[in-house]
Amino acid sequence: MTRSLPRLTDRLPVGAGLEVSPFCLGITPDPTTVAAAFEAGINFFFISADMHWPLYEQTRRGLRQLLRDKPAARDQIVVALVAYVAQPEFLWAPFSEVLAEIPEMRQVDVTVAGGCYGHELGLRSPIFEEHRAKKYLGVRAIGASFHDRAAAVAEIERGSFDIAFVRYNPPHPKARTEVFERVAARGGEPSRRTLIYNFKSTLGFLAESAYARLGIADDFWRPHVTDYYRFALTEPALDGILCSLPTPAAVGELSDALARGPLDDDDRQYLLDLGQLARGKAHL
Repeated sequence: MTRSLPRLTDRLPVGAGLEVSPFCLGITPDPTTVAAAFEAGINFFFISADMHWPLYEQTRRGLRQLLRDKPAARDQIVVALVAYVAQPEFLWAPFSEVLAEIPEMRQVDVTVAGGCYGHELGLRSPIFEEHRAKKYLGVRAIGASFHDRAAAVAEIERGSFDIAFVRYNPPHPKARTEVFERVAARGGEPSRRTLIYNFKSTLGFLAESAYARLGIADDFWRPHVTDYYRFALTEPALDGILCSLPTPAAVGELSDALARGPLDDDDRQYLLDLGQLARGKAHL
């Protein structure tokens, strides 16, 4: 397991000359969170180009405001746009529509194939590779988010994508054995070129009322939502996290939590047990 956790200000090389923070801000309900994240060191942002478009409204507003207030920030940030549509002929227009919505972006840095499964990825991946080869709208890197762990391993080993997004959290921990333990290390021999970012890290976080419902005594640990990010990043194969931070204050809470380092084995197992309890897969 990893001995330390990344910082918001760290940078990872990806694609053709891009550098991204290990934390990528996606959905937020407060547009001012975008500027707060940028000031704290996060330079990587993620927006849907089609499905879930309304959920990203405040992220789009925040990016637009950041770039209006600080035009020079455009050269410091990396924006990834995801499209979930599977038809190859429709994998061009959604990205230009985001640029029309946020003209201050000027270009697209990363295009991402969303919700990928092995049986259909062969139709989509050549289009994204073409985005990168032709520098479509300025694209310098491509990625994919996976709902199919076997496909994730195959594509990470192939190295066709610059970044892969994989789900891992206490209620759904199988990516640890089915993905993370099967791929090469970055900088190892052989070396892995594809960055791996987690998504849905905080799935399984429990409200206070849930503990009583599950029969957990008051003197048991109540993990903070940031502990779920620490849980994910305890896995050394993970390079970063796609996170949803609700407020500017949450940015500071995440930074403080990272300084406490990775979870120990007991705390990891506690979150895993909570996840199984919440799913009804275990009982006290």
